[in-house]
Amino acid sequence: MLTKDAEGTARALVDSPAPLETTTPAGKLSRKITAAHSKQLQIYIDGKFYSEADAKISVFDHGLLYGDGIFEGIRFYDGRVFRLEEHLERLWDSAHSICLEIPMSMNEMTEALLETIRQNELRDGYIRLLVTRGIGNLGLNPAQCKRPSVIIIASTIALYSPEIYQKGLTVVTCATRRTSPGALNPAVKSLNYLNNVMARIEANLAGADEALMLNDAGNVAECTADNIFVIKRGQIFTPPIAASALRGITRLVVFEMAAELGIKITEADITRHDVFIADECFLTGTAAEIIPVIKADGRLIGNGKPGPISARMIARFRQLTRETGRPIYN
Repeated sequence: MLTKDAEGTARALVDSPAPLETTTPAGKLSRKITAAHSKQLQIYIDGKFYSEADAKISVFDHGLLYGDGIFEGIRFYDGRVFRLEEHLERLWDSAHSICLEIPMSMNEMTEALLETIRQNELRDGYIRLLVTRGIGNLGLNPAQCKRPSVIIIASTIALYSPEIYQKGLTVVTCATRRTSPGALNPAVKSLNYLNNVMARIEANLAGADEALMLNDAGNVAECTADNIFVIKRGQIFTPPIAASALRGITRLVVFEMAAELGIKITEADITRHDVFIADECFLTGTAAEIIPVIKADGRLIGNGKPGPISARMIARFRQLTRETGRPIYN
């Protein structure tokens, strides 16, 4: 049975124990969790593992020089990677869109990712998976880069405090507009995140927890790292992908949960006014998970407290993350 109440606080992620510092070929690693610990993470770079201090890339990598590359953020819970297949499919889609050939198969990528988690002896945490254009010259022409690089980091992450998950966060509308599909399609999770960073700076300066980003038409697109949902009269609304919203994996999970719970969900253009007058509002993202919003541009949303539909979504999402996913250690 589903509980109708959200948990009071977010489940804390375990601390990140780190493995030995030796450089080791990825294909020859033991899958057993070792008892030895050191202070540094093991980072996967192009088929080998390096200690945190020794994990380096070239200053001529175009991922650094031009933000030319792609990434995925992936969560794992209680020894299972959540929605791994969906994340890898989106990574391959992003690569295809920018003419970047990932130098390994999806199965090889899966094993490298799982082994990175094993090397760091984690059961709960966050994966940052990057594919850069690789080493080239100081010109921006990607044809100068002979081979893309793959980097996998397994660690922990907590975007917000447990209190914010319980009480809800505040958002402000920022002046920085979300990149339009005609400039750089938001469906591509590229390493060039300066658009989002500038919006995040505006939120920081305003003393808000997040920034609401509009598209060129003046409608709500998303937040700096999250999709947005508003609830009115028992129905859920969210901007369509065509509104410059990311094809979020957690966003997709919300659609699935809404269908399961019998709650109508609609993709529609949303204005700031729609956010202000919503009964409830929540954000979704792999790192943020599902988090309620209780104030936008100084206006309380609903009664200024997380609402019942948001609570049901959060509770069901947490159940899914603990019961489903790709096993790591068997």
